[in-house]
Amino acid sequence: MARGQEDYLPRRRLAFVRLAFFVFFLIIAWRLFQLQVLSAGHYQRLAQGQHDLYSQLVPERGEVFIQDPLSPTKLAPAAVNRQRYLVFAVPNDVTDPSATARTLGPVLGVEPITLGSALGKAGDPYEPLQHAVSEEMRARVDALSLAGIHTTPELIRTYPEGDRLGQVLGFVGFVGDRRIGQYGIEGGWETELAGIQGALRSERDAVGGLITLGERDLIEAQDGVDLVLTIDKNIQFRACTALAAAVARHGAASGSIVIVEPASGAVRALCNAPSFDSNAYGAVKQVSDFSNLAVSAPYEPGSVMKAITMAAALEARAVTPDTTYVDTGEIRIGPDVMKNSDGKSHGRQTMTQVLEESLNTGAIFAMRSAGVKAFKDMVSAFGFGENTGLELPHEQAGSLATLGEKQEIYAATASFGQGITATPLQLVTAFAAIANRGRLMKPYLVQEVRQSDGRVQVTEPTLVRQVIAPQVASTLSAMLVSVVERGHGKRAGVPGYYVGGKTGTAQVSYQDRSGYDPDKNIGTFIGFAPADNPRFAMVVKIVEPRGVVFAESSAAPVFGEVARYLLEYYQVPPSRPIK
Repeated sequence: MARGQEDYLPRRRLAFVRLAFFVFFLIIAWRLFQLQVLSAGHYQRLAQGQHDLYSQLVPERGEVFIQDPLSPTKLAPAAVNRQRYLVFAVPNDVTDPSATARTLGPVLGVEPITLGSALGKAGDPYEPLQHAVSEEMRARVDALSLAGIHTTPELIRTYPEGDRLGQVLGFVGFVGDRRIGQYGIEGGWETELAGIQGALRSERDAVGGLITLGERDLIEAQDGVDLVLTIDKNIQFRACTALAAAVARHGAASGSIVIVEPASGAVRALCNAPSFDSNAYGAVKQVSDFSNLAVSAPYEPGSVMKAITMAAALEARAVTPDTTYVDTGEIRIGPDVMKNSDGKSHGRQTMTQVLEESLNTGAIFAMRSAGVKAFKDMVSAFGFGENTGLELPHEQAGSLATLGEKQEIYAATASFGQGITATPLQLVTAFAAIANRGRLMKPYLVQEVRQSDGRVQVTEPTLVRQVIAPQVASTLSAMLVSVVERGHGKRAGVPGYYVGGKTGTAQVSYQDRSGYDPDKNIGTFIGFAPADNPRFAMVVKIVEPRGVVFAESSAAPVFGEVARYLLEYYQVPPSRPIK
């Protein structure tokens, strides 16, 4: 090979290596330019924190749906995300905080002096100014082209059903600068609905600078679960409307209604009056309005407990519906005298008449016939004194403390619903067990949990226990039908159907001393229909109605109105001619 050719090859290789290094240098230089110049603002904001950088990546909050059998999808939105905008500032980039505040303040509806203090925070890389901004306002803000003022999309929570699901859903409100679910499903299921935040991990150098070519690990956010509730939109609307009207009509302090499916325990409606609109939770004047009284406010239930007392006596085979006793109008136990609520003596009465006329003396007779221990055991077996486990926060178990006392007087008063406490949810669950041939089902509100990866968990009905024998349940159901047909529950009836149920007019304790206020009462009606194959069990509670004394005039009519709707809604044919 000629010498010229030998020199040419090394020079050619050297030129190629130089070119390769030059291209590589250009690539590195361009990448550094991207990271350190074009993306400088982004990484400056990320550069706040400890040696290892964790930048939170926000997951999307799960949504909540309820049943709507009349719609094509069979579901209706109850708590959903809607896109709005966040107006925020990067104070480091705001050249004149006072002038910016004077310009931006009128657009946001914020006092310039207040806005100016936020914009003047030296060294602050991020300051949220206003959440849930509309598209129109976002456009107005962007049109101002103010240095350091930006907008970005954000999701906000909306509640299409308004105040009809207030205490069931709760709301998502701010705790500091974070949105947190509070009360109801939003609060009780906060962890699952909120999802799992992601993180971006980046390394820093010894002096705290971002290592642009260092290791970075991205942990992606995991979106929250979607929930499908057992609540039926149409039943909820009708029940809540009827309850609110009754509370207003009677000038009552409050009211509650719960409707469950006896065979499964599924809750089809649950509401209180007053309620609140989850979209406007900030307008609520009393924090107590956020509380779900149907699950968190135990009270002395009164004569509705006589059905449980009768269950104990029937199960013990101590009485039959036709067993009689002589009612003298009162029973003396030691120094105490127990009287009927009407103050009358009724002579010889059957156990069915005890329920029809709601006789306190008859309840004591049934309790004694069963035996104090059997009676106490039956009250516990029906679920009183313990939480039902419904998927809502702040459920209260009520109290059976007095039944722990040895003196008979405590069992005697408990037999007609005094001295012990229960929630509307516990009461309707117990009556649903009577309707369900003695089988106590666990009430539930969450039908499905839909994971972000597509997995679906479906709630299966759960049998708690067989409380009473099926034949006893059938016998007791027939006795409760007689209460509606011939007793104090007539206004709860529905023409053409056999409805079973029981009234209860409970006294209200004084707040500052022992005894009961004679001017206050709580009316309750609990029942189910149709009696031979119940589709629903329902409790209606009206607290301190004015102008009426007994539940047959306050709670029973509401039950009858809603029961009529339910039987039509479920397309249940009449059991007998409609008169």
